[in-house]
Amino acid sequence: MKQQAQGNSITEQLASLAEPLRLRLLALCEAHELAVGEVAKVVQLPQSTVSRHLKVLTDAGWLTRRPEGTAALFSLVPDNLTPSMRAVWAAVRDRAVTEPLAAEDAGRLRAVLAERRADSHAFFGRVSGEWDRVRVDLFGDRFTPLALLGLLRRDWVVADLGCGTGNVAECVSPYVAHVVAIDFSAPMLEAASRRLEGARNVQFVEAPLERTGLVGESVDAAVCSLALHHVDAPGAVMAEAARLLRAERGGGVLLVIDMVEHGRDEFRRMGHKHLGFSRERMKVLFEGAGLTDHGYVPLPVEADAKGPGLFAASGRLKA
Repeated sequence: MKQQAQGNSITEQLASLAEPLRLRLLALCEAHELAVGEVAKVVQLPQSTVSRHLKVLTDAGWLTRRPEGTAALFSLVPDNLTPSMRAVWAAVRDRAVTEPLAAEDAGRLRAVLAERRADSHAFFGRVSGEWDRVRVDLFGDRFTPLALLGLLRRDWVVADLGCGTGNVAECVSPYVAHVVAIDFSAPMLEAASRRLEGARNVQFVEAPLERTGLVGESVDAAVCSLALHHVDAPGAVMAEAARLLRAERGGGVLLVIDMVEHGRDEFRRMGHKHLGFSRERMKVLFEGAGLTDHGYVPLPVEADAKGPGLFAASGRLKA
C-alpha cells in the first residue's frame, strides 16, 4: 500500500500526537472508517472541534481521508503509514485511550455504527453537520423559499407594487389566482412581460404607485419589493396599497421588502429618494395607512451581497 507523510519529520509527526484527544480519534478511526459527524457523536464534542483535529492528523499523515459524495470518511490504515509512524503508533496504541474512557468510546461507537446500519439514519448520521451544504449541492438554494409560497391561498389576487422586471410576480403567480403587476416605468413593464410571457394569470398596469387607478378592495395581498425607497411619498404608496386591500378570505396583508436604514449617500445616484427605513419609520407608515398587526424582520445578509441589509415588514387591514 502507498505510504503517507514522506515529507513529515518524526518530530512533526510526534507533535501532531501531543493532544490526548487526537490519540482517541486515531484509535476510533483505526477501528472503523468514520465521518466527522460520527466521530463527534462518539467523543461528544462539537463537530467543528473534531474536524479541526482530524485535519491536523490528516495533514500529518496519520489519517486517510476518503470523499464520499459531499462528505468525507477518515481512517487510520497502518499499512499506509511510513515505517517510523507504524512503530510510533504500535508503541502508543495501547495507551492511546485509558479506561474507562476507552469503554465509553467503544460503547458510543457501537451505537453510532448501529445507526449507520439503518439506511435512512445512516446517511443523515454521517453528514448531519454538513446537511445544509449537501442540500444546496443537490437542489440549489432557492427551493425552500419558493416552495413556501405554496402557503398562499390559491384564490387570492396579489398586487405587485413596483414590479420592476417581474421577480415577485414570477415567484407568486404559480400559487395564486391572479397577479396585478404595477410599475410607472414602461421599459420595466416591458421587461416583466417578456419574463412572464408564459404566465396567463398576470396583468400589467402602467401607473404611479400612489395612484394605481385600480378598484378599491380588489386584492387580497400586496407586495412592495425594493420600490418604496424610489418614491417621494412612501406614505401615499402605503395608503394606496391599503385602499386596494380587502380583508375577506384571510387577506388584507401588505408586505414591504426594502433596505434597512443606512448612510450610504452614493445610493442617491441610483435614484434612491430614501436611504432605507428603520423599524420605527415603518411602524409610522403602517399606522398612517390604517394597517395593524405590523412587524419588521431584518433578513439574513448574503455573504456576497454588496448593498445594505434588507428587511421584510408586514401589516394587516383590520377586518
